[in-house]
Amino acid sequence: MLVSNSIGRHLILTSFGESHGTCVGAVIDGCPAGLELEEKDIQKMLDLRKPGQSLVSTQRKEDDKVEILSGTFRGFTTGAPITMIIWNKDQNSKSYEKLRTEMRPGHSDYPAYVKYKKFNDFRGGGRFSGRLTATHVMGGAIAKKLLKITLNIETHSYTCQIGTSKMKKQFSPTKKTVNATYSNDVRCPEDNTAKKMKKDILAARKKGDSLGGIIESVTTNIPTGLGEPIFGSLESDLSRAMFSIPAVKGVEFGSGFRGSEKFGSENNDAYKYRNGKIVTTSNNSGGILGGISNGMPIIFRVAFKPASSIAKIQDTVDVKKKSQTKIQVGGRHDPCVVPRAPPVVDSWVSLILADHALLSGKIKTVL
Repeated sequence: MLVSNSIGRHLILTSFGESHGTCVGAVIDGCPAGLELEEKDIQKMLDLRKPGQSLVSTQRKEDDKVEILSGTFRGFTTGAPITMIIWNKDQNSKSYEKLRTEMRPGHSDYPAYVKYKKFNDFRGGGRFSGRLTATHVMGGAIAKKLLKITLNIETHSYTCQIGTSKMKKQFSPTKKTVNATYSNDVRCPEDNTAKKMKKDILAARKKGDSLGGIIESVTTNIPTGLGEPIFGSLESDLSRAMFSIPAVKGVEFGSGFRGSEKFGSENNDAYKYRNGKIVTTSNNSGGILGGISNGMPIIFRVAFKPASSIAKIQDTVDVKKKSQTKIQVGGRHDPCVVPRAPPVVDSWVSLILADHALLSGKIKTVL
């Protein structure tokens, strides 16, 4: 039986709740006992993705204050399932009542209407809403801390493109660049590029439209050998996780699609010894070969489509009247979802890597 609301084999995340329901939450099962953990450890990451922080995101105001209900005792994990919730406080469902039968273009409304025979919660997208990425971050914050403490693994994701505006330089994770990422509204470490991205988003919003973009993720200090080929490969599991984020439409590792334009002699990563350690002189593989980590940084990019809820009038259908109609989506929405997504990508990378590290025995079940 497919359990579609859970992911992982040793470290298992289960997500629950709806966008306009009472709460959203997550359960993490399989976390080692002995990890020092408080709500503030999780809150730190949740604060990076919460809504209402700037003009380039939705104006829905949610504090996203996490509560840990189980799995910790005296400040440490016990090895039992860790249950966490966030209460929804600023949902406004009135604008969705008229959309019950009018299918919003770009959203899951129509396929969900058919699949669940009209029983799905359509308010704010229900289970399909970006609101549910808060549950991803709850689990990811735990995994991120676990990886840092045990293996010194660090993941940094950032906005490298919004619309046609792109970063000019390759990102290198330093204290300066990481701090720069969260010093602006779009989460781009290049100051001038960030200003251009913000300008583009606000211009799209003014026109009643939206923009998409790309997030790049860089993970360092990866041990060689993580991954369980062939169907549990590192690329397979990371890709599956990325496509669990609403609005994601593409994932590429290393040189990705650009690598298809090169000769093998250009795209292969040559090996050499550096301080007694085997490394590659380039990283076109993105740190993964044969579905297994090769010890180099794991680098990949995630493409997000433009936000589907826009103020422009669009063509659609009314499934109750069985007729063509026009629709204008009201409510509070992100003109671009990308600026809120870096901590979500970080969370999924951490969850997948921690799961593989536990599977391989590189992290013990009791710390």
